[in-house]
Amino acid sequence: MRILVVDDERTLVRALARGLTAEGFAVDVAYDGERGLELATDTDYDAIVLDVMLPRRNGYDVVTALRALDVWTPVLLLSAKDGEHDVADGLDVGADDYLTKPFSFVVLVARLRALVRRPAQARPAVLAVGSLVLDPAARSVTRAGAPVELTARELALLEYLMRHADRVVGKVELRDHVWDGAGEDVNVVEVYVGYLRRKLGHGAVATIRGAGYRAAG
Repeated sequence: MRILVVDDERTLVRALARGLTAEGFAVDVAYDGERGLELATDTDYDAIVLDVMLPRRNGYDVVTALRALDVWTPVLLLSAKDGEHDVADGLDVGADDYLTKPFSFVVLVARLRALVRRPAQARPAVLAVGSLVLDPAARSVTRAGAPVELTARELALLEYLMRHADRVVGKVELRDHVWDGAGEDVNVVEVYVGYLRRKLGHGAVATIRGAGYRAAG
């Protein structure tokens, strides 16, 4: 299995390369985001270990660029930031896993093996409900052909509604899936539905009184 490690901490990279090689991986390395992106697009890797804070291009930008180019190699993000929103941001841009520094090498290897065991990924299907179109890979939304700028959380909420457009989705379910529970008051869903309606038009999300919401297009 061939792995790409992208991190500007050269001591860490050398240690990871030695350890992963001993575990049976073939390892390529890069020390900045631009070089990492170049290698990731030119070579067929089984997985990529990618730091978030990189010179020239950060890890989030690298993942976003890879997914836009239809490169679906599994990505394990590394970061010193361990806040729930940091993790959510990493996964939202298209990473497959997130590991906080400092980390256990044993855990990193186990997560890499889990990633490469997964079936090969394909570009997520574009979602369409009425005049609403959402491209999960490009993280873009249009309504009646006009592009609409959404925040990461608004996009996640709309995507969940559109993936379940055949039924009414309750506030608790939306809160638990879009916010991972996270101690949020369930009324945060109503607030964000309001944001979506202001940007998409009031007919985009229907309220089913006493039951929840449904993507209406």
